[in-house]
Amino acid sequence: MSTATARPSDRRISPVFLGIVAVAAVTGWATWTGFAEQPGLAVFLFVTAAWVVSLCLHEYAHARTALHSGDISVGAKGYLTLNPVKYTHALLSIVLPVLFVIMGGIGLPGGAVFIERGRIRGRWRHSLISAAGPLTNVLFAVVCTAPFWLDALDGVPRDFRLALAFLALLQVTAAILNFLPVPGLDGYGVIEPWLSHNVRRQVEPLAPFGLLIVFALLWIPALNGVFFDAIDALLRGLGIGEVDTYCGFELYRFWQTDPLCTPGG
Repeated sequence: MSTATARPSDRRISPVFLGIVAVAAVTGWATWTGFAEQPGLAVFLFVTAAWVVSLCLHEYAHARTALHSGDISVGAKGYLTLNPVKYTHALLSIVLPVLFVIMGGIGLPGGAVFIERGRIRGRWRHSLISAAGPLTNVLFAVVCTAPFWLDALDGVPRDFRLALAFLALLQVTAAILNFLPVPGLDGYGVIEPWLSHNVRRQVEPLAPFGLLIVFALLWIPALNGVFFDAIDALLRGLGIGEVDTYCGFELYRFWQTDPLCTPGG
């Protein structure tokens, strides 16, 4: 087994990530205060930047858990810097998930970190590594929905409330989709260590197509309806109405906002 010497730069937070956080903070402030001349553009930048931050933390959680489980190679690969371009490929990790958000208002998972599983011993550790990412989305969802289920929306500006509702929708859908036991997704990674060798060998060829399979299934109107009905029911239980998420999505797509979602509409 090879060893690697940890360098401070392996764990130093990337300026790219800090820049994305800064964009989220500034545009979040602009959305809250109404400072932006075009509120929709501020919401678009705020939600997009916050979504990318959650993608980075999702992959970081995988890598950090792997590090503590025995894979010391993750540092040299840059996975602990939170730099989004280090996670597989910028197109798969960042661009594609953002396009999914713009096209369908859904938080599909992005790229992945490559864990050297041979360095890790114990099925529970393998399962925890896979679960760490979507659990990060669950934590984000709790934070985004907290003002709603805590009934703490007094004084929260309308645009910020709608942006938060839409961001909560993205985190909830990302958590649920990631936990699906589909080859190539984290949910399958959780149960894979507990499957027989023959089952794993038969399922392995499907892994590269897992995300595409899920995306294709969601294009089927009946399945899409069932999925989003379940999401809406969950969000309603957390105090977020369907109108909030719908208008949040419309405000996010500022170039074609539904008049119903404009003040006084």
